Amino acid sequence: MSMFSWTPKGAEVLQQGGVIAPDERLPWPQTAVMGMQHVIAMFGATVLAPILMGFDPNIAILMSGIGTLIFFLITGGKVPSYLGSSFAFIGVVIAASAYAGKGPNTNLGVALGGIIACGVLYVLVGLAVQAVGTRWIERFMPPVVTGAVVAVIGLNLAGVPVKNMAAGNFDAWMQLVTFVCVGLVAVLTRGMAQRLLILIGLIAASVIYAVLTNGLGMGKPMDLSGVANAAWFGMPGFSSPVFEANAMLLIAPVVIILVAENLGHLKAVTAMTGRNLDASIGRAFIGDGVATIVSGAAGGTGVTTYAENIGVMAATKIYSTACFVVAALIAILLGFSPKFGAVIQAIPLPVMGGVSIVVFGLIAVAGAKIWVDNRVDFADNKNLIVAAITLVLGTGDFTLKFGQFALGGIGTATFGAILLYALLNRKR
Repeated sequence: MSMFSWTPKGAEVLQQGGVIAPDERLPWPQTAVMGMQHVIAMFGATVLAPILMGFDPNIAILMSGIGTLIFFLITGGKVPSYLGSSFAFIGVVIAASAYAGKGPNTNLGVALGGIIACGVLYVLVGLAVQAVGTRWIERFMPPVVTGAVVAVIGLNLAGVPVKNMAAGNFDAWMQLVTFVCVGLVAVLTRGMAQRLLILIGLIAASVIYAVLTNGLGMGKPMDLSGVANAAWFGMPGFSSPVFEANAMLLIAPVVIILVAENLGHLKAVTAMTGRNLDASIGRAFIGDGVATIVSGAAGGTGVTTYAENIGVMAATKIYSTACFVVAALIAILLGFSPKFGAVIQAIPLPVMGGVSIVVFGLIAVAGAKIWVDNRVDFADNKNLIVAAITLVLGTGDFTLKFGQFALGGIGTATFGAILLYALLNRKR
């Protein structure tokens, strides 16, 4: 059966509480609506990540759509997944490009070269998995290691919103208002609104900011002139990569996080659908890697499979890959709208800072969740030492220099966790 051929199912299947499998689809109108819902689910995070790194959000949205289609083709249409901007790149990109946290990233090319290097390494991991299976990955990256590295990414970023995204007292208070808004949406809402907690909280905080500044003159007013002047359709600002060894060495280790994310995604989908996707793991890695290479070559962020879209599938019991093809096409259309990009750029910096505090904190907690879900035993000194040292190396930005090369906190924490675990795990 062709990857573009899905078995049609009537909408009555949903009324009966049934499941739509990856190789099935609802009637096209309902499939289109589901595709739009997946776009909305990934939207907040996929747009936020490029802004935090100084990338063009239009390029990020465009490449998320193209990357999703690449992933669909390479996996043969068997794995339901959306590829959005990966937050795992934020810390290393900021470090490699010395981004100050405001406006366009003037050293973008260096970061793009590192993202491409990571994508190439990811493809090589995928080819290795295709050849020998996944057991070697699980051996070198047990939950204690992956959890610590994921947590370090969020902790290493903590200083960015606190130190660089609040120019004064009013801005600091607006950051507080923003993360309170996000928290209220997370706790007090249900269903789709709860899944869009970042986006809804950001909108609510922006409205409050506009009332306090444009209305009451308490801070720098929001400037919407760029939105009014932007065209509805136009070419996004593509950028070219620059390959520098330092940046590539710093960014490439993110592949470890991408592998962990993708493995988790496939295991989750396997559990939900009852279909074993282990045979697709290598292809999924290759698809994600190729999508990251293509995105970096055009000026976009690295991409990864998205937990937000897993949540949508879990809530709806619709796993049809047709929905993701539709979502990808919608994202590509949005990528060619400068007006959409202007709206994103108009978001006040302290509001973005407040959202960043939430997102970076969630990344850190996601690392701890890996430990909890896998019941990591911290009574075992091996696990205790690996986690403790990794967290401090990354949070304290411990740097090692090898001649002209410098390996920053996230890099030393990542490699340190792997090597330290391998050393301590040797049998006596």
